[in-house]
Amino acid sequence: MRAIVTGQVGMEKKSYLNGVAKFAGGQGESIPVYHVGNMMYGEAPDIRAGRILDLPISRLHSLRRAAFKDIIAESRDEETMAVNTHATFRWRHGLFSAFDFDQITKLGPDLFICLVDNIEVVHQNLHNAHDIDATLKDCMVWREEEILATELMSQAVPGSKFYIVSRGRYASTERTMFRLLCRPEMKKVYPSFPMSHVVDMPEVMAEIDAFRAELAEHFITFDPGDVDEKLLLDRAIEAVRDGKDFFDHMPHQLGGVQADMEPIRMKTREVMDIAGDIDGQIYMRDFKLIDQSDMIVSFVPELISEGGKVIPGLSSGVERELQHAWEHAKEVYVVWKPSKPPSPFITETATKVFGSTEEALRYFEEQGMFAARNLFGQ
Repeated sequence: MRAIVTGQVGMEKKSYLNGVAKFAGGQGESIPVYHVGNMMYGEAPDIRAGRILDLPISRLHSLRRAAFKDIIAESRDEETMAVNTHATFRWRHGLFSAFDFDQITKLGPDLFICLVDNIEVVHQNLHNAHDIDATLKDCMVWREEEILATELMSQAVPGSKFYIVSRGRYASTERTMFRLLCRPEMKKVYPSFPMSHVVDMPEVMAEIDAFRAELAEHFITFDPGDVDEKLLLDRAIEAVRDGKDFFDHMPHQLGGVQADMEPIRMKTREVMDIAGDIDGQIYMRDFKLIDQSDMIVSFVPELISEGGKVIPGLSSGVERELQHAWEHAKEVYVVWKPSKPPSPFITETATKVFGSTEEALRYFEEQGMFAARNLFGQ
């Protein structure tokens, strides 16, 4: 597969895609990666690192076209490759595009992939690498613009597909990208599970993490837990209650944090200013992840209420995801752990309900949903 990979500044796409290429090499595959930014600097040796976006639009345009011209020529015979670029820039010039349709068409990409990551990480990376004053709100808006522009690019190239992929902080997301490029025949799955209200329940979290890991072993998974900004908002709300203007936040993915990252000092008010954006983008992004999947597999744990009553761990988000998947003709599978039977609102919209993850995996294997073992890319 030939892919154009976009994402806002601060995503650290270069190191990520180099990691994907290294992972591919371990599987006996080759993924040449073309970094448009590096190639533009190569065309303009007079420009200091980190300052190229401050150039006049006309020169940026000519440098980008020169870089894409070289990529088109060099990659002509490559079936699998990736171009690291951007769809838009929100910079001192305002908002402007970072592509030309004529060159995109000549390149002939099969995939358009927009990388996303936790906004607090993107915000910190952006300011560490560039002399610019951008708020969390600016970064949230830029992410929406990048997703939309990338999707529009895909719509303009007949036969191409558009995906949102979480950059995340785990190697498993590199495996997802590798499989999209080199194992496109694998089934694509959206793992659905409760998040916010079980994050402080270690036993339940362990069950959920095991479920996610098993699915990721056998499928291309678009995991909503790879970007988890709801926790950032929860911490900001706690800071408001405690009267704190600042709070320290550890960049988080559901199930853990990256070991080598330090806590980020956050402005409470700045996070509260994007509360609506966080909720709105979670709603939009998760539905898009379902739409780009072949099927949804939902894990519903058994919880114990404060009164000691056994209840299903069925969040409103999981219910809405299941309904959206059913309404959009996706295969819907549910792993139901509670002793209390599921309601008709679950059974009547599910393709099949299982009592455990192991039972679900046996069924998927029997139905021939697993790719051949040598295609997994472990």
